Amino acid sequence: MKSFKAFLKRKDIVFSSKRYLQDALSAMALGLFASLLIGLIIKTIGQQTMLLIGGEDTSLLAIKSIAEFLVETGTIAMSLMGAAIGVAVAWGLKAPPMVLFTSVVTGMMGATFGGPAGAFISVVVGAEFGKAVSKETKVDIIVTPAVTLIMGMLAAKLVGPGVDQLMKGLGQIIIKSTELQPFMFGVIIAVIVGLTLTAPISSAALCIMLDLSGLAAGAATVGCCAQMVGFAVVSYRDNGIGGFIAQGLGTSMLQVANIVKNPWILLPATLAGAIIGPIATVVFKMSNIAIGAGMGTSGLVGQIGTFTAMGFSVSILLQILLLHIALPAIFALLIDKFLRKFNKIKDGDYLLPL
Repeated sequence: MKSFKAFLKRKDIVFSSKRYLQDALSAMALGLFASLLIGLIIKTIGQQTMLLIGGEDTSLLAIKSIAEFLVETGTIAMSLMGAAIGVAVAWGLKAPPMVLFTSVVTGMMGATFGGPAGAFISVVVGAEFGKAVSKETKVDIIVTPAVTLIMGMLAAKLVGPGVDQLMKGLGQIIIKSTELQPFMFGVIIAVIVGLTLTAPISSAALCIMLDLSGLAAGAATVGCCAQMVGFAVVSYRDNGIGGFIAQGLGTSMLQVANIVKNPWILLPATLAGAIIGPIATVVFKMSNIAIGAGMGTSGLVGQIGTFTAMGFSVSILLQILLLHIALPAIFALLIDKFLRKFNKIKDGDYLLPL
């Protein structure tokens, strides 16, 4: 037993929730952003440019060609999601080079049989077995990729589809429940997904694996926006414009260390999400797609996803500005001010090491 533990330690194979739900899942989000999410942004820009041009005006052929190029680029990037997840998750698991490169393939295998969840499972299994045999033989260049591929493929075919169906089944339950009880689930989803975004795990990966859509995705987006915009505005006096942009367009995860020091600072953004969630589901009936549901205002992916789900119009734009930006800022500031009166939050509590 001791020798086995020593072997696992030497190979950096750690069976823990932190390694898989924090390190690997957070890395998966990077892979999703590098393929699916950025692909959606580029594709949407191209599609909307083509819609604006319209007609067959020969003077706009150059712009039309550029728009078509963007659509093609975005489409291909989105189709390579599995490969991006593969290399990202393997990197998160600290895989050696040969395992890392082979995981590009196991990621595609997993995505083929089980979507994003299948890609994640396939890469984790393949990478861990690959790490175990890496540099243990004189024919490492053959053994390591072979073991990684075979074990990844086995996981892709045997486990991936089941995990994918389970996640999507849970997603459907959440979607149907939100449609039946939009107020209650508007609160629950906004709070849970918002907190997931701020925690060191990936709300984007979670929403994509659950395949959230409709009102549930709309509530999730609002919850994420409340965290990002909320932290950005309430911490402005501590962090200035740099911190505002880093949190508002980047991630509220930057505040994790400060939350550990003073958990009260989590309350303004979280309560803002709880208040706005049911407003989004009951009053405005906001919706989104899975790709944008867990992103909030990060790279404006949440807003692009909302436009994709609800269409482009001035009315939808105003709703987005109200629910994704204005109300999160207002409610977070009011709650923060209230807590400061009771000395639960003080200057410097939100300070980031920027």
